[in-house]
Order: sequence, then structure tokens, then C-alpha cells
Amino acid sequence: MPKTFSIANRPIGPGHPTYIIAELSANHNQDFDQAVKILEAARNAGADAVKIQTYTADTITMRSDREEFQVKGGTLWDGRTLHDLYQEAFTPWEWQPKLKAIADGWNLPLFSSAFDSTAVDFLEAMHVPAHKIASPELVDIPLIQKMARTGKPLIMSTGMATIEEIEEALTAARAAGAQQIALLKCTSAYPAAPAEMNLRTIPEMARRFDVPVGLSDHTMGIEVPVAAVALGACILEKHLTLARDLKGPDSEFSLDPTEFRNLVQAVRNAEQSLGAIHFGVSGREEATRRFRRSLFVVADIKRGETFTPETVRSIRPAQGLHPRHLPEVLGRRAARDLTSGTPLAWEMVASPD
Repeated sequence: MPKTFSIANRPIGPGHPTYIIAELSANHNQDFDQAVKILEAARNAGADAVKIQTYTADTITMRSDREEFQVKGGTLWDGRTLHDLYQEAFTPWEWQPKLKAIADGWNLPLFSSAFDSTAVDFLEAMHVPAHKIASPELVDIPLIQKMARTGKPLIMSTGMATIEEIEEALTAARAAGAQQIALLKCTSAYPAAPAEMNLRTIPEMARRFDVPVGLSDHTMGIEVPVAAVALGACILEKHLTLARDLKGPDSEFSLDPTEFRNLVQAVRNAEQSLGAIHFGVSGREEATRRFRRSLFVVADIKRGETFTPETVRSIRPAQGLHPRHLPEVLGRRAARDLTSGTPLAWEMVASPD
């Protein structure tokens, strides 16, 4: 299994720039023009791709007021039924080919999370460049197999998943023909607290499963995804809204366009700062080398007088002898008259008696 893959000819994986996905989700608030504006905001912010979600309330759940279908547990959506929530949040299917055509015109790849078999077929007819499995669907093995059989790159979020569940999903995807797979570390809380993120899992996932690993992030702010990049995340997925004041199911844990732009810039800066393993002088450090310490005469001394801590010290700048030689110099005699401020050289130090 390759450690890199590509979406729309964009290489993704170790050694390549982080692939930053703007998640539209429910932030369109059932307004097509608002959805288009979010796409434009993603493009302007420097996102590498946009992701939507393909389901209806009836394909993702069923209409029921039974307790099992009630949202509770301290979420943003407590007190609602699943069907009611998804009826508000879904992206109308008739919009999706139009949104993809607009994104294609901007060279902005658009793909989607499918939540059932019919959604996969619909997205295939749209010629999406990749497929995505959301965290709750990681246990839906037939859905994973359906996506894998398309031969498209497959990204799978792993919120709530055990090691065994991730292994089962990977095995199913590979057996069904998936050749390019990535996993996203995810904490399925909305919003998620930084203390819940356990980002050190990212390099362990890459080591254990030997696929590109990224982060699907639901925290507030940009610090957590930047930290993830420092730990090796090669994909970032973050929700984007035009403004959190435009209240919707996902607005509370989404970035506005300015914040998303700041995220992209922070990630690019973080990537540059990671650099390569390097010791010694690099680039602009060369000009600073002269300010390292060295041995200087710090008081006038006559020929034949003994060097003492009062007449020779290790100070900045670096034109004198290396500080390691101070013990050798102390107690020896000056070979000639020396004035304060003179960088010490061996020819100024008389040979031992």
C-alpha cells in the first residue's frame, strides 16, 4: 500500500504540502447562494478542496420519535430527533452537480461523504475525484466496500473507532479494490476540546496502518490542526462558514473565512518551519556567527605579564580564540603589549616556560 496518494493529480502524503479540505456541511442553511459563497470563500482562503455531504434525512435515518432517535448527551442538538436534525442539515442533491461545476471552474476539487449506497451512485455520476467515509459510517462495511469498488481514493475518518474497527475497515476496503486510502484522526464531539484530541495518535496511526494520516478537526480555532501538522498530519478537514452568526447545526464549531485563511497560512508556515534534520549554520545564521563568544583581552597588559581572569575573558564577539582555550591561556604570559579590546590569538601568548 503506497504511503502517498493523490486527488485530482495532487500528491498527498509525507513530503507533500498538507491537503486542506474545507467542509461545507450544513453551513449553507438551505440557501444555494450561500453554499456558493462558501465555496468561493474556500477558494480565496487557499483550501485545496471542498467537501460536502450526500444524504437525505430518510437515507441516513428514519422518522421516529422513539427514545433511540432522540439526540441527547450534552450535544449542540439535544432535544431534537435525528430525522429533524438531518432534514435541516442535508445538502439538496439537485445542488450538488451545480456546486461541483462551479468548483471545477475554479480548479477546486469537490467531493463528498456518502451515507448510503444510492449516494455513492449519485456521486459517481457526478465524477467526484474521491470518496469519504464519515466517522459513524466506519462500521458500515458494505458502504466502505461500495466506495472501494469505484477505484477512487478513499478517506476514512476514525472518530470513536477502536484499533480493531479501523483494521476491519481497512481490510474491507483493500479487499474490495481500494488502492489509495487515507485515515483521519477524529474526535467525534461537536465542538471538541483540545484536551480530548490525543494528537499523538496521528504518528502511531501512520506507523501501525502504513497509510497517509490526517485530522478531521472539530475544535474551535486553528491551534490544534497546526499542532497536528507538526506531528505528521498530511490532510486537514475543517468546517467553513460565512459567519458563525448565521446559526446552523454546524456553525458553532466552524471557522469563518478570515479564520480559515489564517489556518491555511499558519499550516504553510508550520510546514516550512519543520524543514529537515540539520545541525550547524544555516542560511541567515551565518551573519550571527560573529556574535558567538571568544577570548578577548579586557584590560591593558604588558609583555611578560601573566594572563588572569581580570585580563582575559570569554565574551562576544567571535574574533578571538575559542573559549575552550581559556584554561590553557590563564597563567601564561603575554608575548607582547596588548590593549583592552584585542581579540586574543596564539601568537600573543608566550610559550610555556
